[in-house]
Amino acid sequence: MSSPYREPWLWIIVFSLILIIVLPFAIIWFILTLPPELSFTATIIIIVMWGVAAGYKDWTIQKRKDEEKQRKASEGF
Repeated sequence: MSSPYREPWLWIIVFSLILIIVLPFAIIWFILTLPPELSFTATIIIIVMWGVAAGYKDWTIQKRKDEEKQRKASEGF
């Protein structure tokens, strides 16, 4: 039997989890080291991008629900 530590999927998962934990802290640290004007601008950009991503997510969910309704209506259910 091969060792589970030799499986590539395990290391992909471990690396991904480390990035999920470390990357937000690195971004916050980078923003805090910027001058005040750039720090404010970076914060505003992050907030706007967060809103765009949330809106896109809601739009795709609604579009999927509408397509599901159309499919059910065309099948006669």
